Amino acid sequence: MPSAANSASTQQHKQIAAQRGPVSLAVVTVSDSRTSETDTNGKYLRAEIERLGHRLAAYHLVKDDAAQITALLTELLRSDAQVLLFNGGTGIAPRDTTFDVLSRALEKTMPGFGELFRMLSWEQVGSAAMLSRATAGVVGGKLVISTPGSPAAVKLAWEKLIAPELEHLAWELTRT
Repeated sequence: MPSAANSASTQQHKQIAAQRGPVSLAVVTVSDSRTSETDTNGKYLRAEIERLGHRLAAYHLVKDDAAQITALLTELLRSDAQVLLFNGGTGIAPRDTTFDVLSRALEKTMPGFGELFRMLSWEQVGSAAMLSRATAGVVGGKLVISTPGSPAAVKLAWEKLIAPELEHLAWELTRT
């Protein structure tokens, strides 16, 4: 019997999804200290999106400010991006507001994303993984994913969770 990761229905869904063509993504780095020159996460994600043959619809660097994040989310919901990737602002410090803004907006949550991310993070950072408020869900027909802003966290989320399921996730958004 195939493992859950390789089940026949999962493989069939992934094959159908792959035939739909490139996924359109927006990358948002939330940071009070990074600039476009020092945003290693933005550079990494843009390169990975291109490497996999997908399309970068937008890139933004925004301060960790609830009003600015809310305004940008509203703008991106009107864009042609299918997937919105936020990184940064997911901790528990008073200044960390990304999770708060995004979680209030989510129409459908994907608790498994945060759970799996924290489980995988445990292997890298130990018990500090519990500080992450990584989350994902659907808003206005778009997938919104939010990860911590450390380069290791962004890479972990991209390589282990997002990239392997990206086309499948985008397809699920439009499936009836």
